[in-house]
Amino acid sequence: MTSALQGETGDIWDFDRWFELIRELVMCHSPSGLEGEIDGVLRSRLASLGHEVEQDWAGNIYVKIPASPDHHREEALPIAITAHKDEIGAIAKWVEDNGRVSLRKLGGSFPWVYGEGVVDLLGDHKTVSGILSFGSRHVSPESPQKVFQDTTAVTWETAWVETKRSPEELTAAGVRPGTRAVVGKHRKAPFRLSPNYIASYALDDKAALAILLALAETVTAPWTDVYLVASAKEEVGALGAMYFANQHRLGALLALEICPLSPEYPVEDGPKPVILSQDGYGIYDEEINRSLLAAAKSAHVPVQTAILSGFGSDGSIAMKFGAVPRAACIGFPTENTHGYEVAHLGAITHCAKLLAAYLTSPPPL
Repeated sequence: MTSALQGETGDIWDFDRWFELIRELVMCHSPSGLEGEIDGVLRSRLASLGHEVEQDWAGNIYVKIPASPDHHREEALPIAITAHKDEIGAIAKWVEDNGRVSLRKLGGSFPWVYGEGVVDLLGDHKTVSGILSFGSRHVSPESPQKVFQDTTAVTWETAWVETKRSPEELTAAGVRPGTRAVVGKHRKAPFRLSPNYIASYALDDKAALAILLALAETVTAPWTDVYLVASAKEEVGALGAMYFANQHRLGALLALEICPLSPEYPVEDGPKPVILSQDGYGIYDEEINRSLLAAAKSAHVPVQTAILSGFGSDGSIAMKFGAVPRAACIGFPTENTHGYEVAHLGAITHCAKLLAAYLTSPPPL
């Protein structure tokens, strides 16, 4: 059987295999709350690895890997590793009689990041492609569009989707207030920027899901019970992770994430994963971080540490609101976060190696 990451070479860490897996995941639309397309792929992938796959009422997809009898500690509570499966996008506020659809953000999205171009409106019955539009450029100062050329950023309130469809056609497709919108598939495919870098929309969730699949394949004898969770609705408040943590008594939750590259943060681009000590929701658990650093050293995985400001994860949000006692976050450095993201494939694979080492090496008592 060929696994999620193994191809003809049999090398699970081969960058070509990771690129193809991430590409498959990226091409599945999964805006917050409408994640069914990616759900089918994840269930199939996890089941092919021999796992019993479950999905809860919040939409989380997860598997449980039992602790090794050789390492299990009676007092050790299960650990959850989460990678969220929802991507940012937009949500329809109203559908106009002229076929234009007005959108509002869903998660941390901005229309100027996507630019004018095709977006997919995921109707109840049919996907309708339209053009995210900002208006003509050939305008005079008296036009309300003129300010977007000179001084003001385009917002969702001043952009629209041009469908050139009648209200009856849009209604038949199930396009209505609440319809989700995401970047059109024909411009969503990842790009191999160099042998080591991948560039794509939605790396934020899809590359982290690839890491989760790698852990499902490689981790067989953890020191405590481990839940691998593809969490739902993270971009709108970590709702899936909060529900999962409230339904299971966890000792800790470790979130897989991107890590923004910006001059304000001491984060280096390249193959080194980032272990966070703090973000916009609070501090992470220092004991877990020290165990992660020790595991990285033993596995010869280069790492870096950082604190972030405008950022949150399943882990920090769940800990802030008392759903878990401890949390950590491991990320891969990424350019253009929540946009057309660029990341080193080595950082993505190193996240998997680091967590595999952590889960199979009991921390000191």
